[in-house]
Amino acid sequence: MSRSTRPDPSAEGANAGEVTSRDRPMWWAFSRPYAAGFFLTLGGLTAILLGLALSSLSTVLIYIAIALFIALALDPLVRRLVRRGVSRAWAIVIVFGGLAVILVAALWLLIPPVVRQVEQFVTDIPTFVNDLINSDAVRWVETNFGDSLGNILQEVQKFFTNPANLTAIGGGLLQVGVGIATGISGAIIVLVLSLYFLASLPAMKNSLVRLTPARSRETVSEMTGQITESVGGYLAGMVVLALCNAVFGFIVLTILGQPFAALLGALAFGITLIPLVGSVLFWATASVLTLIVDPVSGLIFAGVYLVYMQVEAYVLTPRVMNRTISVPGSLVVIGALVGGTLLGLLGALVAIPVTASVLLIVKQIIIPRQDAKK
Repeated sequence: MSRSTRPDPSAEGANAGEVTSRDRPMWWAFSRPYAAGFFLTLGGLTAILLGLALSSLSTVLIYIAIALFIALALDPLVRRLVRRGVSRAWAIVIVFGGLAVILVAALWLLIPPVVRQVEQFVTDIPTFVNDLINSDAVRWVETNFGDSLGNILQEVQKFFTNPANLTAIGGGLLQVGVGIATGISGAIIVLVLSLYFLASLPAMKNSLVRLTPARSRETVSEMTGQITESVGGYLAGMVVLALCNAVFGFIVLTILGQPFAALLGALAFGITLIPLVGSVLFWATASVLTLIVDPVSGLIFAGVYLVYMQVEAYVLTPRVMNRTISVPGSLVVIGALVGGTLLGLLGALVAIPVTASVLLIVKQIIIPRQDAKK
């Protein structure tokens, strides 16, 4: 006969003790409320301090992000020179030297006329407002809807003819000078950081790959290469397209005899860096300004630039962006809105490659894992 086994009381006690020890963290906060409240408060204060530290370092983090994306944008040129037999160090020197020459030449050519045209634009604002008040359109509106529009325009004219108001808009001459100095120092910091990032980009990729498990390093290495190549190609392509917009807008405005061609050309380069909506924003802004100066020239510019936008969308963009990851249009708009809200122009510029990188990770990692589950 088989022996009947009875449950061991000591084992039951041990199991009961294990259950109690496992359940203890759940009830610990209720049994010791002061200690739990202290640790929760300490954790909240730590989170607040970390948030304040990140807020204080926001400018530095933005500099780092800009420098990293500049390095990614220049890396395809460096790798192209390396494939032609040039060492990476000399390729970096050549690319950075060419970038420095282009920047100095652009600043040397653009800054004097832009400054003059900004001064002229501010000086001519009262004249523009006066011409607008005396225009037939405003008179028709006043005749049909009352005199409120003319009064508003006169108040605007008085506001801009007062130099104190213009100084207040700029935050004072001292504040403007501090802003210019901060911008110049920030540009120098970004250029130096981008040089270091460009030189150490392969080492950074290898370090990132080595942080992953050995079984997935090949996939991570391939994805890292695709992401960096796509981001670099996208940023370089956006700069090329923005430069094309600026040059084309400057040439058309100069041919039409507009007084602020250089200023609007510089504005075109900054605005058209914004994906999708940048060209439309510049088209609307420049068309309104040229219509105020000369209605006929404004209509001609609006029509010519509208044709250029179609050429850019269907000819230039596919050729320039042929190496980037395709992103659905809805995600492009959402990414640009989110990035622009968080980081302004920089956020709108980098939102598309970040979105493309997330899509690549989803397609090559998350979706295959979900397909493997049964």
